[in-house]
Amino acid sequence: MLWPELQANEEIDEIHDENVDLSVYDRFLVFFSGGKDSLACLLHLLEMGVQAEKIELHHHLVDGREGSTLMDWPVTEAYCEAVAKHFGVKLTLSWRRGGFEAEMNRKDAATAPVCIPDGTGGFVAVGGNGPLGTRLKFPQVSANLSVRWCSSSLKIDTGARYLTNDEVFTRGKTLVLTGERAQESKARSKYRQFEAHRCDLRTGRSYQRHIDHWRPIHQWDEAAVWEIIKRWGILAHPAYHLGWGRTSCRQCIFGSKNQWATVRAIAPEAFQKIAVYEREFGVTIHRSESVVQRADAGVPYALDHRWIAIANSKTLDIPVHVADRWEMPLGAFGESCGPT
Repeated sequence: MLWPELQANEEIDEIHDENVDLSVYDRFLVFFSGGKDSLACLLHLLEMGVQAEKIELHHHLVDGREGSTLMDWPVTEAYCEAVAKHFGVKLTLSWRRGGFEAEMNRKDAATAPVCIPDGTGGFVAVGGNGPLGTRLKFPQVSANLSVRWCSSSLKIDTGARYLTNDEVFTRGKTLVLTGERAQESKARSKYRQFEAHRCDLRTGRSYQRHIDHWRPIHQWDEAAVWEIIKRWGILAHPAYHLGWGRTSCRQCIFGSKNQWATVRAIAPEAFQKIAVYEREFGVTIHRSESVVQRADAGVPYALDHRWIAIANSKTLDIPVHVADRWEMPLGAFGESCGPT
């Protein structure tokens, strides 16, 4: 083993691929949004010789499975399924019951439980017994996760619930991979490339969890990300082909003026629902402008009706492996609006 055993909270400043001994891990869990960076993490693992049967993609359903369609790209879950199927890797899901919309409308109530895989193909609800609280407003555009609660409540915490409640993670060693890159922001440039995961419990008395966290593409630039995707001939998420430089929710709170203008053009009902909620709450997503004001100030991306139909579909009816037909998406190197 080339990197040292870590105690909880110990860190390593820099890890290079030539120093990584992946043979010590029993499983590799890629937190997979469907975006270019988490896709690059998967492809990098495969290029390093990790067997597909040891890899698991884990995707957080932002809108949940209870019927809400407020925020996310309709095609995202189908895209994740297609990628997993193509490479023969396992795909698992987690979500907070009721998703984004239920959490946003919480009033004098506890945060809903999280649904995680039960190991038999179904799901089990865990948690949901915390203190009563009220939101009644959108997450705010901020680096502070207490106010930008979509990331903390619907992604970070759901992933943690999976790691701490599924007994598989008490057996052997797990390596969690995420796709943050230093180039994205000043804050992300300070992230550790390798550390004991926040859910690690290797020093536990009654039981243990050995979970490490690796950000393998932390030092990559965007060009390197697109190069590995091109090399493998994988179709990028349809959002990139519509002009988005970053794949998160379709109605992401970090959306630029041009993105809000594009959402209004390609998904008018979804846009209107966001605008209505802002008026009802009396609090906008952006600190000083409503989504209507931002869309009015923006210009929609060049609209390709074929890609609009694909991105707004719940199914992905085109191949995810495009080989010699691969094209750089319109949104590559474009607006990558997201956390700072």
